[in-house]
Amino acid sequence: MNLEEVDAFAWSSLVAATTDSQSGFRFINLCSVDAAGRPQARMVVLRRADTAARLLEIHTDTRSPKWLELSRNPFVTVLGFCASSRIQLRLVGAVRLHAPGSDLAEKAWSELSVWTRNTYAAGPPGEEPDNNEPVPVTGEAGGKAYFGVVSFRADALDWFELRRASNRRAVFEYSDLGALMAARWINP
Repeated sequence: MNLEEVDAFAWSSLVAATTDSQSGFRFINLCSVDAAGRPQARMVVLRRADTAARLLEIHTDTRSPKWLELSRNPFVTVLGFCASSRIQLRLVGAVRLHAPGSDLAEKAWSELSVWTRNTYAAGPPGEEPDNNEPVPVTGEAGGKAYFGVVSFRADALDWFELRRASNRRAVFEYSDLGALMAARWINP
C-alpha cells in the first residue's frame, strides 16, 4: 500500500467500526488530561466517523469526569488497536462538546436503542451510590438530560502495523477542513 491507500484504509476501518460490533476499532481509548495535569485514558465506543472531515464521535454522560476534563482542555489523543489486522491508530486533535439539548445530542439520542438510553438514567458516573447498592435505572427519559456528544477532529494520525518482521509506521497531517496535507513513512 502507498501512503494514500494507508490513510484511506485507516479511515475506512474507523467508519466500519461504527456499525460492526466485532471490529477491532469499535472500542477506542480516549486520552485526556485531568485538572491535576495527570493523563487519563478510558475505553469508549466509536459511534460515528467522517473521513472527509476527519471526525470521530462518541457519546458520554455529561456528569462524568471526562466531560469536565474535556471542557477544561479539549486536546486529546485517541488510540485504537485491531488485533486481527495488527494495526494501531493513534490520532491527535481536539474535541468539541455537544451538551444535552444541542442539535447533535438530540439527533444522536433519537437514534439510540432503549437499552443504551437507559444507561444514562442511573447515578453520576464515578460516584458511590447511596448504601453501596447500584443505582437503579429510572427510565430512558431521565437519561436524556445527561446525554452528551463528543466530536473529535483529528489533526494527525500515526499509523503502525505490527508485523513478524519489518514493522511499518506512517504519519499523516490534516488541515482544519480535513484535507490530507502531509504523509510520510517513519521508522517504527
